[in-house]
Amino acid sequence: MSTIRINISGKNLEITEALRSYVEKKVAKLEKYLNDNKTFSAEVMLRTERGIHIAEVTMNLSGTILRGEGKTGDMYTSIDAAVDRIERQFNKYRAKLSRRIHGPKLGEMPTAEQQSQRDVAEARIVRTKRFALKPMDVDEAVMQMELLGHDFFVFRDADTGDVSVVYKRRDGHYGLIESEF
Repeated sequence: MSTIRINISGKNLEITEALRSYVEKKVAKLEKYLNDNKTFSAEVMLRTERGIHIAEVTMNLSGTILRGEGKTGDMYTSIDAAVDRIERQFNKYRAKLSRRIHGPKLGEMPTAEQQSQRDVAEARIVRTKRFALKPMDVDEAVMQMELLGHDFFVFRDADTGDVSVVYKRRDGHYGLIESEF
């Protein structure tokens, strides 16, 4: 049976033993979806912002990343919502793999949602861009992104030499994705 290594952290919130226990119990129930003898990781971030309790669960399943977030007025309800989203993603991922391997069942008519997913799966690359990755720092990359009016910008980090991406978040702040080799 698989095991899940759980890392719990908090921001603007003390992680009590009761909260830690609740998170571990909820995330551990996801083990039923894992059927091989591997150890997977789950990162759980609990935080409060302006009275809203936010729970983010990110799972790494050998390269496949699943992420769920819950935002409510109660931390326990937020944890439930985040884990429920992960469960739905597991089911969607498993169904997609099954369809890819076995194909649709005889006489099965696709629903509108399935047709939409199929259309996304059949999407084609219609344009390719090539550009030199100029070494720059993160602040310069953000400035370049803003000047171009894009939501993201790919660049080579001047300090590390690695390829990184800055992006604009829905909350108006910026995110940074750093590559690992």
